[in-house]
Amino acid sequence: MKFRILKENPRVMEMEHYHVLRGRQVHQMTDEEFYEFCLDNRDLRIERNKHQEIIIMSPTGSLSGKRNAEILRQLANWNVQHKLGKTFDSSTGFKLPDGSNRAPDAAWVSNATWDALSDEEKRKFAPLCPEFVIERKSDTDDLEDLKEKMHMWLRNGCQLAWLIDPDEQQAYLYHPNTTTETISGFGQTLSGENILPSFSLDLSLLNE
Repeated sequence: MKFRILKENPRVMEMEHYHVLRGRQVHQMTDEEFYEFCLDNRDLRIERNKHQEIIIMSPTGSLSGKRNAEILRQLANWNVQHKLGKTFDSSTGFKLPDGSNRAPDAAWVSNATWDALSDEEKRKFAPLCPEFVIERKSDTDDLEDLKEKMHMWLRNGCQLAWLIDPDEQQAYLYHPNTTTETISGFGQTLSGENILPSFSLDLSLLNE
């Protein structure tokens, strides 16, 4: 069964910053069919929620892309130095325990978790929740939607999650079973704590 996204498709429900595809064929899509669907539409950023609804995100603007590249650069440089796991960019999808397929703006997976996967699982949407994720708010994102998404990461087993809002210069830090911590002002760094030892993200570089 093949699926393609067409702009005139009546099954697409337009939202402010994303599209949601619903319908019997969408809900019955197997994991393999969803993977092929993403390959057939590789120019789009696609996720699938736990209700098996397909979410098509708006392409990012140039400034958002630059900021995301800076976040990933800092994370990747730390990982190259310490070699404790694998880093992933926003094009990477993960198959989460709740059945959804999600793609954070940046993610980190420990070597132990990654090495437990088969080669086939690594090639497709890895069936795991990253230990660490970063989501960055863009101009088209709704902040409340992103905050709910951060709790979704925690429910699926994420140990540390950051939501970064560059325009408002705020960061929200999420940990399992604790309240959210809010950081105001980008003249500081965020600590990777014991999840990513000695990693720090310099927020000031995001707005240069």
